[in-house]
Amino acid sequence: MAEYFVLRLGRTASDAVEWIVADDSGTRRGRVVTGSLSDAAQEAGGRPVIVLVPATDVLTPTVDIPVRGGTRLNAALPFALEESLAEDVEKLHFAAGPRRENGVRPVSVVAHEKMDEWLQLLREAGINAEQLVAENYGVARIPGTLSILIADDCVMFNDGEDTEFVMQGGLPSDSLVAAGLLSDRDDDGQDDTEKPGHLVAYCEPADEERFSHDWIALRQELHSVDINLLPDGVLPRLAVTVASGSGVNLLQGKYGTKTDYRSQFRPWRNAAMLLVGLLVVSLIAKGVDIYRLTQEEATLQAQFAEEYRQIRPGDTREILDPVNAVRSIKQGMGTATGPQVFLPSLRQLSDAMAQNKAARIETISYRAGVVDARITSPDVATLDNIQKSVSASGRFQASIQSTDQVADKISSRLQIRETGS
Repeated sequence: MAEYFVLRLGRTASDAVEWIVADDSGTRRGRVVTGSLSDAAQEAGGRPVIVLVPATDVLTPTVDIPVRGGTRLNAALPFALEESLAEDVEKLHFAAGPRRENGVRPVSVVAHEKMDEWLQLLREAGINAEQLVAENYGVARIPGTLSILIADDCVMFNDGEDTEFVMQGGLPSDSLVAAGLLSDRDDDGQDDTEKPGHLVAYCEPADEERFSHDWIALRQELHSVDINLLPDGVLPRLAVTVASGSGVNLLQGKYGTKTDYRSQFRPWRNAAMLLVGLLVVSLIAKGVDIYRLTQEEATLQAQFAEEYRQIRPGDTREILDPVNAVRSIKQGMGTATGPQVFLPSLRQLSDAMAQNKAARIETISYRAGVVDARITSPDVATLDNIQKSVSASGRFQASIQSTDQVADKISSRLQIRETGS
């Protein structure tokens, strides 16, 4: 169960303030105390602070905007309410509450000048507010019931649905007229509409007596009027309502609470420093390994170059590929490890030509393990016999690449390669 320190500001900076502790279940946890802001700062005792600001400075309409929330909602609010506002929207701050069951959102509108004034007062007193809420949101919304709370010369009203406002210097009945809930009577004194429902009023004992005639008139106009006296003042009633989650927090947008990343990081500072140290050590170790391997590579390359110059003193080129250089030396010394293809393939071709003596080899070449032979034969059948004879060994695969008719002979190109190559 969370406890809140609920602080109610006066209408001017010089006015005394009052405060009380309430929890989120709607229960007061102490008595009302009056004093200065510096006194309140000392009494807060580390509890989250909800500041009630004068309702006369805040407009509390509702809007129906098909936007979920966030920056898009904040950008849409001025346009949705612009026609109902007397001041330039650039001078006003807009804050929206959560969407209600019927789809509308409560909105608070206040001048930037007022917001800056309140926050400056709190800052100078050392009070860090978690919420700034218009005090008329402290009048509980009861479905199907009209609610009024009288605070000094102000009448705070809500109809239990979406109408919430404050009137200054008027009668309780004036708020119902403003809400369109009281109609004029006909000349014969008979009301031509059904009477509105139940009214719950909260006031101090002095206000009950001050508006005694108005209460009598309202009882004639409404089904019932229930007056609840507030012997300790209005703050306990307002505090228990806002502490239970009612109202629109004005600390949104540019006035929203900034995330203190420094305080969030503080518990993890030692672990983060160890992690950074480990990464630095790891990078240094890798750097040392790379340097050592680079030096070893340079030493080995120098040794290889020295040995290579002894074998081939005339070759002064830079050795970029030692493996290829070794292969070249082996081939030059007759120790190449590549498969012997040329002579076996010639032997196989010779055997095939011996079986087809009418054919003759015109030219023969060898490149990259492939034998190309230009053969003249009397007919295609003879050429086909040669191709089949070479391929019959299983080691070599012969293929006819081209054939041309030259006079009465067939000139063709036969290609021989190892099977699978």
